[in-house]
Parts: sequence; structure tokens; C-alpha cells
Amino acid sequence: MKNIFKPGDKKVYRKVVTESDQAIFHGELLHPVCSTFALARDIEWSSRLFFIEMKEPEEEGVGTMLQVSHASPAFVGEEIVITATVESIRGNELICAISVMAGDRLIAKGMTGQKMLKKEKLMEIFYPGKSGQQPKASS
Repeated sequence: MKNIFKPGDKKVYRKVVTESDQAIFHGELLHPVCSTFALARDIEWSSRLFFIEMKEPEEEGVGTMLQVSHASPAFVGEEIVITATVESIRGNELICAISVMAGDRLIAKGMTGQKMLKKEKLMEIFYPGKSGQQPKASS
């Protein structure tokens, strides 16, 4: 893992809220705004932007923690700006503080945790007893 970032470094991910981001459960639209689970997905992506630059070819990041406090709605068609700020890097673990804004309105705050592991180790965790081989997809 390349240690190229330090606490305070930031990554920004911009996204326009789409209809597929709405709070839809089992085919039922509950609220015509960006759901907390869609925010969580994009929050995790914003901090992964650090790992894309940090990882070596034989490594991959895996999420370890995600906290989201949803403060106000983001509407379909509205751009949200997700800022991930490095809080700490300890060994192979990256912790980021997150803010999500729509203009000057706070949409959410949160934290993410990710660890960098060797791909071989991940395969052992995901597919124990398979000698690092991913199971074949069924037809």
C-alpha cells in the first residue's frame, strides 16, 4: 500500500441524484428523494477514491465501517457533493470523515473505514477452503 495521503487530505465526488437513488423498497416508492442507502453507497465510493491511488496491483480495499447521519433531503436532479477527508491511516486501515452537501445545504455526515488487504487474503476470507478460487457462477 502506498502511503501517499495524510490526515486532512480530501477527495470530492459529485453526483446528480437520479430516480434510481430514491427510497424505493420492494418496488414501492416511499419518498421521491435520495435514500439513505443510496447515500451510503456513494459515501463509501467517495472514500474508496483514496484507495484507488493507494493500492498496489496485488491489493484490494474492503469496507469495515460505515456511519451515515441523514440530515435533509436531496431531490432528483439535484447535484450532491460528497467530500471524504482522511481522519487517520493506521497500518492498512483508512478512516474518513464524510460530508454531503447540496449547494450550501447539509444532506448528511458520516464516517467510513476501509482496510487494504492482499487479494489472496480476501479470496481466503470470501471463499474458505477453495484454495483462493472463486466459485463458478451457476447457469
